[in-house]
Amino acid sequence: MKHIKVGDLMTADVVSVTPKTAFKDIAKLLAQYDITGLPVLDEEDRVVGVVSQTDLLARAAPAPRPAREADTPTVPPTADGVMSAPAVTIGAEETAADAARLMTRRGIERLPVVDEEDRLVGIITRRDLLRLFVRPDSEIRRRVDDEVLRGVFGVPVGEIEVHVVDGIVTLDGRVELQSQLPALVSLVEQLDGVVAVASRVTARTDDAPTTQAGRPRQAAQW
Repeated sequence: MKHIKVGDLMTADVVSVTPKTAFKDIAKLLAQYDITGLPVLDEEDRVVGVVSQTDLLARAAPAPRPAREADTPTVPPTADGVMSAPAVTIGAEETAADAARLMTRRGIERLPVVDEEDRLVGIITRRDLLRLFVRPDSEIRRRVDDEVLRGVFGVPVGEIEVHVVDGIVTLDGRVELQSQLPALVSLVEQLDGVVAVASRVTARTDDAPTTQAGRPRQAAQW
């Protein structure tokens, strides 16, 4: 089955800065483009870090300096002094589900998307991933029919009824074997845009392994 890839959802035109971009200029870019973070690139467009609103706010409220240092001029901070590094990145060929798991595990809002040489090719955010859950119900139903029922299980048309409402898939019908039921539900759950699956599918044949009743045979006496 085809899964939506990061490259299908990412934004290719990315606002970025260099390690020497001034703190104030970073803040201006975040406000101008209404974004919460941006990647920091070296001279070869490789991602060396990410600077976010959280990073800027943490630097904007520094700890008090000792009195003897109060008159010492402060050097204006730049991106390399406030960014989070190393950057957590992802490849364009990874799935959207992979991106969601990585964002959740690392507690981040965005992922720079890089090529084989770690050069920036785009960025994907949690907002981008939410687009998966507004996929048309008709498209989800088509994928259940074409990719799962007929493509994987070879179920004839009309053998299983598929209803999709707001991403919730309801299945009603019969398959040939009992052992196919868990796999059917699992594959439908993995389709992009599916929120939940309610299955009323039954099987014609119970092919679950059985154990022979009775006492175990005793070893022969020699």
